[in-house]
Amino acid sequence: MDSSTHSPPSSIFNQKHHPPHDTVFYSIYPDHLILNPTTTTTAATSTLQSLHLQILQTLSPFTNHYIWQHQPFTLSLSIPPNPTCPCPSPSTTTLPHLHGHLRYGDNLDDEWFIVFLLFHTSLRFPNLSIRLWDSDGEFLLIEAAFHLPRWLNPETALNRLFLRNGNLHIVPKTRIPNPSLIDSLKFVINSPDESVASEPIQRAVKNRISGYPEKAMKNMHSVRVRVPVSVAQVLKHEPCLISLAVEGFYDRDVDSMKFAARMERFLPRGKEEELVTVSVRMSRAMYAQLVRQTFRAPKVYPAVLPPGEREAFFEAELGMKIACGFEMMYQMRKRDGVEGKGRTWEAFRKSLEESGYFQGLLPGSSEYQRLLQSAEEYYRNTSLHSRESELMSAPVRRIDEILALPHSVDDFKGHEVPPSDDDSWLDNGEEELNTALMERQKEMELYESKHKKKGKGKENPDVGPSSGSKTDEFDPSHIAKSMQAFVNTLSSYKGAEAPDDRSREVDFDADQFIKDMESIMRYPGGETANSNVEEGSSSDLDFDDSEESDMDESGEDIGDSTDAFMRSYSDVMNEQLKSTTLNRSFVRANEQIQHEQIPTKDEGTSTSAEDMNGDFSPVDVDVNLVKSLLDSFSSQQGLPGPASNLLGLMGVQFPQDANKKGK
Repeated sequence: MDSSTHSPPSSIFNQKHHPPHDTVFYSIYPDHLILNPTTTTTAATSTLQSLHLQILQTLSPFTNHYIWQHQPFTLSLSIPPNPTCPCPSPSTTTLPHLHGHLRYGDNLDDEWFIVFLLFHTSLRFPNLSIRLWDSDGEFLLIEAAFHLPRWLNPETALNRLFLRNGNLHIVPKTRIPNPSLIDSLKFVINSPDESVASEPIQRAVKNRISGYPEKAMKNMHSVRVRVPVSVAQVLKHEPCLISLAVEGFYDRDVDSMKFAARMERFLPRGKEEELVTVSVRMSRAMYAQLVRQTFRAPKVYPAVLPPGEREAFFEAELGMKIACGFEMMYQMRKRDGVEGKGRTWEAFRKSLEESGYFQGLLPGSSEYQRLLQSAEEYYRNTSLHSRESELMSAPVRRIDEILALPHSVDDFKGHEVPPSDDDSWLDNGEEELNTALMERQKEMELYESKHKKKGKGKENPDVGPSSGSKTDEFDPSHIAKSMQAFVNTLSSYKGAEAPDDRSREVDFDADQFIKDMESIMRYPGGETANSNVEEGSSSDLDFDDSEESDMDESGEDIGDSTDAFMRSYSDVMNEQLKSTTLNRSFVRANEQIQHEQIPTKDEGTSTSAEDMNGDFSPVDVDVNLVKSLLDSFSSQQGLPGPASNLLGLMGVQFPQDANKKGK
């Protein structure tokens, strides 16, 4: 069978994949190219190239000495008909623009530094519109979640959020219900006053980046280490490569550990290689990744100082981890650069597995290997392979160039190496975390208090106070009023629900519904369906206002017979309940007055049967309702339950039991 039969279709490259969970994406659209769609490809390329250089020159003072976690801030050109932007919107492919992405990994500060840089770019270049998003979607809106309009959610936010002139812009739903990217860009260009976000939203986002760029520099950590001369030479010329070394160390696997065991590139003389002391600058996240992992030195590595000399041992151990990270990164990239098997290949192979290309075959089987080889051949013929190979090989070529320059141990001796920065922040993060949590808590409380005030302003007097009522203002009568309003509200066939707007009633014709049901429940001849079942099941319904006659179709008066039956039924039921304690489980209307006027008996003493028979005072429905709900709420012991859920829907919040606060 020809291997081409199983060649993966090109459509696999077009399959939609979720962006990596630790990557931020951004796109920059010049106004000129949006408002002039007929601009030639040559003119668009020239415009974007000039803009590209201007932006990098503007941002270079902030980024020159910054060490990114995985990769630096970059921009690329995306011009039809060969776009390169991984944007989620299909219409993006028709727009010439600049784009980029950055993997921030464990260093979230990288993402917010990018946000600062893009805000600064929009401020310096007023004729630009900038989009940015990550795997969570519009993460800037997440930051301002407590201040967003109710219509704005992840489903409606696509193509609505932009940075422009140093402000956040949101395309309103009332103007463009379902915006395309081009429509939204034109709107923010032509109507910036209508799209600019509200002040609370602006403040929430800008507060998050208010400490930058100083905060970005504070995130850097310098440390003294003892490393081989080759490592010191590379870091001297390309300090930013420390990020790849830490990544190689932190993400090591069995294959890369084999390279570290030999150390062929960075320890050409093995244990005879002399170590030198240098200062290395990295992010705090990188430093933590190195320090917090236990790693034994390879046998070929020069002897590390004994643990007794604590500071010197720490410098040598940390340098050993960096050197091994460089070796693993270099050798893995050299191998993957030749084969072109990096992240894109892994994504490509995963897409093949999801599409059923391997037909459920076991990995390692001969048929599986044949299909895998066919996929590799197909992949090597794509542009993805060449781009991946170039990306993986670039650091390798740069390291080879640096190590080809003359260098020796003497180049790093006789220089004063500054001491390491204080790393107490490794163990003092609790205070910073608590501060951040307190800020979020205050923001949440402010949000809830505002909504409670709004709820009070819209309160229905028939329903009682909203859930925003204070505990010390709790009035049990509100429960009865809320329940009465709930019961008296006409419901539909879908069931009874507490509406969001409690002043609104459901439009439902109850009389017509009862008439229709009576016509269904009666057999021809006037007999009621299920007439052999004891009547009285509908005695709770009040039909005093009904205009229907109490005469059935045969002309017989059924009203008297029904009343007689109900009286007889009630007498029998009362006789059966006379010997039970059910009578005492209800609170009667005059019970409190009787307790005040008549001396109470000893607890546990029941009243006489004569008193029970003679007590015709009505049951206080409201008091019994409140008592039952409070008892049910108390039995929940602070957990969610039917009482709190039911009253919560109607806007009533129970107070906590003061006697149990200390428990």
